[in-house]
Amino acid sequence: MTPTPEPQLPVTLQDIEAARTRLEGVIANTPIEVSRALGRELGSDVFLKCENLQRAGSFKLRGAYNRMEQLSDEEKSRGVVAASAGNHAQGVAVAASRLGINARIYMPLGVALPKLAATRSHGAEVVLHGHTVDEALTEAHRYAEETGAVVVHPFDHADVVAGQGTIGLEILEQVPNVDTILTGVGGGGLLAGVAVAVKERARELGREIKIIGVQAENAAAYPPSLAADALVPLQRVSTIADGIAVGRPGQIPFSIIKELVDDVVTVSEDALARALVFLLERTKLVVEPAGAVGVAAIMEGKVKDTGTTAVILTGGNVDPMLMLKVIQRGLAAAGRYLVVRILLDDRPGSLARISQIIAESDANVTGVDHNRVGGSISMGDVAITINMETKGDEHCELILGNLRAAGFRPVVVHG
Repeated sequence: MTPTPEPQLPVTLQDIEAARTRLEGVIANTPIEVSRALGRELGSDVFLKCENLQRAGSFKLRGAYNRMEQLSDEEKSRGVVAASAGNHAQGVAVAASRLGINARIYMPLGVALPKLAATRSHGAEVVLHGHTVDEALTEAHRYAEETGAVVVHPFDHADVVAGQGTIGLEILEQVPNVDTILTGVGGGGLLAGVAVAVKERARELGREIKIIGVQAENAAAYPPSLAADALVPLQRVSTIADGIAVGRPGQIPFSIIKELVDDVVTVSEDALARALVFLLERTKLVVEPAGAVGVAAIMEGKVKDTGTTAVILTGGNVDPMLMLKVIQRGLAAAGRYLVVRILLDDRPGSLARISQIIAESDANVTGVDHNRVGGSISMGDVAITINMETKGDEHCELILGNLRAAGFRPVVVHG
């Protein structure tokens, strides 16, 4: 029986090695950090590949530069156009500045001010258009057709995939005994590139190395697409991990991922928030939610028996306002932040009694809202909302139990 020939992939190890040569002196060879806490959680060594410390704050510069450096002089003279809400925009802007190419980047209205300012600071022309990246991308394509500018897609191009794959080569050099690599997935360019680099090099070495992608469960287009062996667009995408909030896989990455990637798992929004807080507290690294999904997968128990594991922290471009919300959510998910609402008779001493119970329960009140007016509040009643710092889930249950034992009926609003 004739063996089935291996499929020809649109990106090869040779493409990735060539990309690495082009990127010399352009990108940083980002460090690897050991996480003993995650190692205890997983039961094996865990290393963090810190692409959050890359130039422009994410891995995106690798693919953008590799794509743009190979444009002909005539194409470069026409300029480039892209659409992004953040990381790809900054990667294209930095690459364009270094290569002397005019860049126009469409960003959606309401984009985070730090990302907008950073993209402009690298010299790109930024145009705000639409309310989503898809709307901005449509306008970018219209501009390209009108002017001849070259569209630099964030993930669906072989040169972009090859550029992202250079991370895989670095990990193999920094952690030669790696057994598994975890990385976040949006459109799939990074996962596909790393899979080609690592699987091909592992085959040369006679080794098996697993590649696992991680998506936010509310923006997970890959599991249904892989199951159907076809691109399945999501009807709705809603996640704090805006860097991987992609509703449809890229055709080129998908063709690679379905052949080479061992698994794609999903994580909850709470797990993402907990992972971001963990990275801040335990590793002193600022990582955006999309960059923390691999850590979230370990903390949520979505991966097991992975051996020596490398997790790619894909970026650190997080809006401070989003950071505040995510930290609050992460603390609540870890049982370290509790908000309760209590409806009671408007009598002197009630709030004092509640405060006494909370203090005796060893919790710290950080905010109190006292409201006598509202649709659910009867005449003579008052609604009190109390924010507390707590010490974990058991501590939260102790506080709630003590309040109930005193005759109050606390309703958990957050925690």
